[in-house]
Amino acid sequence: MNKELQTVFHYHETTKHSQKRYAKSLGYMDWATQPEPFRSYKGATNILLMLSLDNPTPPYSLLDENIPSAPLVKESISQLLQFSLGIAAWKSSGKNSWAVRCNASSGNLHPTEAYLVLPPMMGNSKSTISHYAPKNHSLEILTEFESDFFDTLPEESFLLGLSSIAWREAWKYGERAFRYVQLDVGHAWQALVISAKMLGWHVTRIDSIGDEEIAKILGLDQKERFFEEEKPDMLFVVSKKEVSPSLDLSLLLKALPKNYEGIANRLSPSMHEWAVIAEIEKATALRQIPQAAAPQCKVTREASKESKEVVLSRRSIHVMDKEKSTISKAQFHSLLQSVDCSLDGKENAAHLAIFVHQVEEYSQGLYLHVRNPKDLEELKKEFHSTFLWENTAFKNLYLLEIADFRVASKIISCNQDIASDGAFSLGMLCRYSQELLAYNTHRYKELYWECGMIGQQLYLEATSLGLSGTGIGCFLDDLMNIKVLELKNNLYQSMYHFTVGRGYVDSRIQTTPPYQNRA
Repeated sequence: MNKELQTVFHYHETTKHSQKRYAKSLGYMDWATQPEPFRSYKGATNILLMLSLDNPTPPYSLLDENIPSAPLVKESISQLLQFSLGIAAWKSSGKNSWAVRCNASSGNLHPTEAYLVLPPMMGNSKSTISHYAPKNHSLEILTEFESDFFDTLPEESFLLGLSSIAWREAWKYGERAFRYVQLDVGHAWQALVISAKMLGWHVTRIDSIGDEEIAKILGLDQKERFFEEEKPDMLFVVSKKEVSPSLDLSLLLKALPKNYEGIANRLSPSMHEWAVIAEIEKATALRQIPQAAAPQCKVTREASKESKEVVLSRRSIHVMDKEKSTISKAQFHSLLQSVDCSLDGKENAAHLAIFVHQVEEYSQGLYLHVRNPKDLEELKKEFHSTFLWENTAFKNLYLLEIADFRVASKIISCNQDIASDGAFSLGMLCRYSQELLAYNTHRYKELYWECGMIGQQLYLEATSLGLSGTGIGCFLDDLMNIKVLELKNNLYQSMYHFTVGRGYVDSRIQTTPPYQNRA
């Protein structure tokens, strides 16, 4: 086993929470070093984007239908960004206020940044690379260049890159933060997919490129422009047509200027260094090994709200109303159907181990939603030998054990009531060790991205049904892996938890619409 694999396996084990100890963190909130949640580039040209709040969008229920493609213009770029990575609302309590964004984030800390590589447009005769600034809903132009690269893409296509600042999560969560950073990249990815569907566009992650090349394109390799390190995550093609994930970027890379404009703002006056974060970032920066493509989800839904309303209404609920959290069988099936097939265009690696608490026509108990039938027989061998494996009314959903798991689910989720008071909670169980051995350590990030995409989709699906959802990053890993499922090794690992029910609205917290200063 090579050094990088050893680092990943060690990181995953040492950052597990258990009943005896949690993963290392400061243990308190160091408010003096709280990171600034919004990145900006001093000296960059700022282009204010018009707001899209009044734009009509397709019904959420029709997003997987053939929606006519919008032209690539400033207005459509604006809508894509606002309904994916923009601010959905402002919250306030007393003297404190904070933004809620369309893309979910662990602790609302938002480590994810976005960059656009655009062909000549918006009055610019050259191609540009810009940073999206969600606070003011604007683009900060970092560089301009001339290239024939866009002639190699379908007409009216562009690139969009995501990166992460791990310090934003490590400030609160310490060594476990790298996990949450990757989940948030997955949240952002699926948020972009949904927003693109409103415009009749496709989002394809390029898998023929390495982190070093992404960093060069986004300007992240120019270390002198940054106080806190910002790491590359992924690069997409956004297009009216589906494109191959294998893309030749040589023309683009050759055309890039050596130096970009703008100095990144300093996010904190000082930082606590977590050596293990730097180690896992380095170990997972290997060039990705592409996987075979798989059909992406196309879901038939009942009529629901306008898609922008669903996106702007998504919230992370902190308290479930356990007296009102019973959901129907149809709602349960709609939630599962929305994440049943591939979200990332690759073969599913994550399955859902579900604690059902309050679902009509379903017994309380432990269920498994097998998202990749190829794994079924192996899962049967790996799981507890007494499990029932009974078929249910939903394809690939199996009843494993009839029991009241409310107390167990709460304990597993770091004693959080939200895991026990809703309709159900779940753990996303991923093929783990064999995936890393087959596809190298970059796959560790990709597994979290898949889980993050599932989480963002469950948020939106729950919102469309008038329900509430919350991602749970704090859980006792091996209490789930070993005690509940009786896994005998690390072939599978639980990597993200989630809960759905009906949230309790705290009337003390005030909500105001986004971008009122722009009205």
